[in-house]
Amino acid sequence: MIERTPLFPHVIELNHQAHRRISCCVYLVYDESDWLLLDIGYEDAVDECIELIRQLDFPFSKCQTLVASHADVDHIQGLSKAKQILKTTVTAHPLSAKHLESGDKLATFAEIAAQDIHMAMPAVEVEHQVNDGDKIKLGNLELEVWHTPGHTDGQLSLRLDNLLLSGDNLFRDGCVGAIDAHHGSSITDFIASLTRIRESDVEWLLPSHGPAFRKENAMIDKTIARLEGYLHMADFGTCALDWPLMDEWEKELVAGKQPS
Repeated sequence: MIERTPLFPHVIELNHQAHRRISCCVYLVYDESDWLLLDIGYEDAVDECIELIRQLDFPFSKCQTLVASHADVDHIQGLSKAKQILKTTVTAHPLSAKHLESGDKLATFAEIAAQDIHMAMPAVEVEHQVNDGDKIKLGNLELEVWHTPGHTDGQLSLRLDNLLLSGDNLFRDGCVGAIDAHHGSSITDFIASLTRIRESDVEWLLPSHGPAFRKENAMIDKTIARLEGYLHMADFGTCALDWPLMDEWEKELVAGKQPS
């Protein structure tokens, strides 16, 4: 057995515990003997994650569920394998559940032909579908489910007291999860989710990639301002609301304006 090194009370992050990067952030939330995992990462990370959990003396039979923060291959490709080993259930938002249960390679980014990315995406049954405001009880703990779309339409965050396990909403450097029209991203939803996080009394954000960090509203404001700019930029295609240059060009065409 090895000594547990919680990131916060009741929360172990497996990369932090191992002192090296194994996968995306994999959060083990526990109370007494009951525990759950938020995400698991790629399939080839499962064996190492499970062995680490065994060495931390968490009984496999006490794993209540595996929660998918959202249906991206780098977070959930290993769900089916982990579920078989732990003999537990899977929990996800309904919009993520449909991709998990069908093993949809395109929606999960497992298949990106233009970049020669071709990964397996094992389908997995989702026994528990959760929505905003639902509670996940774990012993004496209660995790509040937040639906925080933007990066994907089925993105979940989980609140535990002053902590928010915040998925791909925001990272310590102010970056956000990828914005991609084929992925179902929504910049307006992203802004709304970040605004909700900013206005909450959460103190710490525990993202799905990179280190946990203290919530700083000034940093979130800068990120929101950047995304608000994206709404009016051609760079973001159909994720943008408009492209003001086209309105300017139309006026110039009507006026017969020459290049200047």
